Amino acid sequence: MNLEVAFNQNKEQSIQGRYLTLDHIQPVLNRLNTNNQLQVIGQSVLGKPIYEYQIGHGAKRVFLWSQMHGNESTTTKGMFDFVNLLHSESDLAKQFLNHFTFCWIPILNPDGATLYTRANANGVDLNRDSQDISQPESQVLRATFERFKPDFCFNLHDQRTIFGVANTGKPATMSFLAPSYNEEREVNESRLKAINVIAGINEVLQQFIPGQVGRFDDSFNINCIGDTFQYLGVPTILFEAGHFPNDYEREQTRKFVFISLVTAFKVISENDIVTNRMEDYLNISQNNPVFCDFLYKNVKINYDGNEKIINFASQYKEELIGGRICFNAYINQIDNLENCFGHCEYDAQGALYTDDYNNIPKLDQKANFYLNNDIKFVNGLIKN
Repeated sequence: MNLEVAFNQNKEQSIQGRYLTLDHIQPVLNRLNTNNQLQVIGQSVLGKPIYEYQIGHGAKRVFLWSQMHGNESTTTKGMFDFVNLLHSESDLAKQFLNHFTFCWIPILNPDGATLYTRANANGVDLNRDSQDISQPESQVLRATFERFKPDFCFNLHDQRTIFGVANTGKPATMSFLAPSYNEEREVNESRLKAINVIAGINEVLQQFIPGQVGRFDDSFNINCIGDTFQYLGVPTILFEAGHFPNDYEREQTRKFVFISLVTAFKVISENDIVTNRMEDYLNISQNNPVFCDFLYKNVKINYDGNEKIINFASQYKEELIGGRICFNAYINQIDNLENCFGHCEYDAQGALYTDDYNNIPKLDQKANFYLNNDIKFVNGLIKN
C-alpha cells in the first residue's frame, strides 16, 4: 500500500500544531466513539478526565499511551490519524482489527497538556514515577496495564529539536528504543521482539526520511515506565517524534509517526518478528544532542576595544501565550560550537555584531541583533 496516500486520506484535519489539550481532542473522541470504545478511566491531579479508547477484537493486545509529557503532542496527532485508518473499512483496517485489540490513552497528562509542561500539575515527571506511582496519572497507567494485560506496549513521546542522528548533520526526525530490562542491558526474548519491530519500522522509514532515524540511549532506569514494563516481560517500544526541516509545528513528523505505527502493526501481524534483527537495530545511529535552532558563524564582535571572530547559537523556547505556542529565540551558546549543527545556519563572513543592549551576544538574551548595522535579525531570523 502507499503509506503517504493512506496518511493523507486518514489525517485528522481538526487537530493541528503543537498545543493539544482535552478541549481540542474531545470532539474527535466523541465522533470516534461509534460503539462505546471510549471510557473515562481516571482523573488527573486537577480533576480532568483521563480517557481510554479501545478498538479491535483480535487476540494480540496492544497498549499505547501518548502525552505522558503534556507538551509532547505529535504522537497524539499521529495516533488519531491511525485510529481514523482503523475506521476506514479498508482491507488493512480489517486486518488490524481482526488481529489486534488496541487500548490507547490519548492524553495521560491532561493538566500538563493544558499548561504546556512536561510534568503534571504537581510538577512530577510521570516518566520517572513508575516505581513510586505517586501521582493519579501514574496510577491510572499502571492499573490499565495490569487490567488490559498487553502483549506489546507503545510509549509515545516527542523529543527536542536538539537531537540529530549521530554526527551526520541530519535531524533525528524519528527515534526509537527497545528499553533495557536490567542494568546490564541484556537482550531477552521480550526485548528482542521490540528490537525486531523497530528494525522493521526503520527499514520502511529509510524510504521516506533516509538518514533521519535515530536510536535512543538504552541506559537502564527502573523509574522510567518503558524500562519497568520491559522488566515486567512485555515488549515495549519507545517512540520519540523529532524535528523535520522547517516543521516546528510537526505536521510533517506526524506523518512519519503514522507510517511507523502502520509498519509496526504490519510487522507484528505478519509475524515478521520471529527472526533476530539485532544487527539491524544496532546499525540505527545513536541519537545525539548536536543541533541548535540557529547557528551564526564568523561573527565579529568588539570586546573591550579588541575585535574578535566568534560563533554563537540561539534556540527556540516554546512559550504558551494567549492559548497558542509562540516560538521565541534566545541566545543559548557562545563559541565552542565546532561539533554543533544549526537547523538554520548563517555565515556572517566577518560582519560586525551590534544590538540594543551591549553589542555583545549574551546567554538568555533575545536573538534580536544587527550585522554591519544593516542586516536585522528578529527572533533569530533575518527580517526582510
